[in-house]
Amino acid sequence: MLAFAVENGGSRRIIQSQVLPGLEMALLEEAFRRCRQTNHGKVSAWLLSQWQQ
Repeated sequence: MLAFAVENGGSRRIIQSQVLPGLEMALLEEAFRRCRQTNHGKVSAWLLSQWQQ
């Protein structure tokens, strides 16, 4: 997954959320992958537990 921030008339790639400090894009990518295989509620709980560590 690629994520970008728009700034100064251009953009740059980011590896961490600018809206949710500490949330790495790699963790979010893993959550999206898990959503294809399991219940979204379980994935949400997993994501929150990982992010809070």
